[in-house]
Amino acid sequence: MEKDDSREHVVPDSDDELPTADVHGYDFRGEFDFHDLIASYETTGFQATQLSKAIDIAERMREEEATIYLTFTSNIISSGLREVVAYLVREGYVDVLITTSGSLTEDVIKTEKPFKMGEWDADEATLRDRGINRLGNIFVPSNRYVWLEEYLYDFFDNFFADEKVRTPTAFARELGETLDDEDSVLKQAADNDVPVYCPALTDAEVGNFLYYYRQGYDSEVGIEILDDYDSLIEDGLLADTTGLIAVGGGVPKHHAIMTNLFRGGADYVVYISTGMEGDGSLSGAPPNEAVSWGKIKDEQTNYTQVDAEATLVFPLLVASAFTER
Repeated sequence: MEKDDSREHVVPDSDDELPTADVHGYDFRGEFDFHDLIASYETTGFQATQLSKAIDIAERMREEEATIYLTFTSNIISSGLREVVAYLVREGYVDVLITTSGSLTEDVIKTEKPFKMGEWDADEATLRDRGINRLGNIFVPSNRYVWLEEYLYDFFDNFFADEKVRTPTAFARELGETLDDEDSVLKQAADNDVPVYCPALTDAEVGNFLYYYRQGYDSEVGIEILDDYDSLIEDGLLADTTGLIAVGGGVPKHHAIMTNLFRGGADYVVYISTGMEGDGSLSGAPPNEAVSWGKIKDEQTNYTQVDAEATLVFPLLVASAFTER
């Protein structure tokens, strides 16, 4: 091999001038501007650029007056993102909530008893002895759940008084009507007529307390989920345009895309996820996989995923796409 040939392998020539934008970040010289910072994400690269795409898609949802589904798992309510979700509902920016049972129970608890900041690196056995439950670096004393059980037992008496079999949306709505906290997602949803779907209502303390209540007080009570599924599908069929913001994965995310399948797929989709695609799970599945199932419409500019932890990026998405400048 000639010496000149080896250089060609190391530094191959390129005559192509790419038509895309130059990579360039925010210039901190001069007066700081938050919106200019977020605008610079478009050319920053990596997940900053994905967030910029997500903001653009969310803005298009609003411009087209899409029916917006917000799905989230219970850890979102465990964290300070509870207030962000309540804001979106209060201001009328979202039309449908789909979440897990833990979101409902923790939202109720927080109306009266706050969660506390803790540490990731804690002595778990000591926490157990002290009656403290750990959610990442958030601590939740067990007395919160003792209080919740008493609150729900009183609520169950009224909730099942006239109808023995109810739906999760009725549960969320009527529970929200009992709350007096402006940062409560359930209260804001009840006040603003936003349905809260919870297809796995029994998968948290609500399920435990319903079990005890039915065993000890009224064996005829029950929760019916199919009526809610009917409503979710039929309302989606009536929507001219739908948008989905999925914060985390699991049942809420899939419930939204699955019901949009009946209308030919969601029109606009944003995922915020830390899930891995490689294990084949729904939580890690990117939006283009849902296109193959017909759950998201096949347009290359109508969906994106931000591979990031929600507390870092969800407030930035909301600040950029869901506030008035």
